[in-house]
Amino acid sequence: MESIPKSGFYYPNKFALITIKALEDVMGKNGLNAILNLANLGDLIDRYPADNLNKEFDFSDFSAINLALEEMYGPRGGRGLALRAGRATFDDALKDFGALAGVGDLAFKVLPLEAKLRIGVPAVAKIFSQMSDQISTAEEKENEFVYTIHQCPVCWGRSGEDKPVCFVATGLLQACLKWVSGGKEFRVNESKCHSNGDEFCEFVIQKQPID
Repeated sequence: MESIPKSGFYYPNKFALITIKALEDVMGKNGLNAILNLANLGDLIDRYPADNLNKEFDFSDFSAINLALEEMYGPRGGRGLALRAGRATFDDALKDFGALAGVGDLAFKVLPLEAKLRIGVPAVAKIFSQMSDQISTAEEKENEFVYTIHQCPVCWGRSGEDKPVCFVATGLLQACLKWVSGGKEFRVNESKCHSNGDEFCEFVIQKQPID
């Protein structure tokens, strides 16, 4: 697998650590080590990123892990693993941050569903924009929210793909919506992807939960 050039944009170490641990839980230690080797990140074997919020984990390394998942397990298998890792990343790392910290409060729980989404979706975008170089925005429309990642670590440095590939981000958004809504599932569809030639990565979130 070709190495992806360094981006100069960074995730906090903790975000990368949680994702790597989630992958280890899903595929086991040997499976994770094989992925790291394939991604030219063998130096991370048994030397995971630090458990801190220092912005030191390059987007290119995060992208390389996702590409290695697809190469080793095929597009469908890699997608499933990436979705699970994305959900775990939110559950383990993000739900207690900043603007989302009050979502468990009683005052939030009694809000109508649409009001919960109106607070929760932009809150996730704000967390990423403030704590990492992943600039994210959220826009509300009549029947959906459009969540845009303006600098995407999931597909950084990739091009020529014929379909969206940012399943870690999709899984993370799915977990966020489930948490914010009190357990409901929502459709999250990546409608634009930088790796497909689009300027940004864009995710359409339906306001109506899946029955």
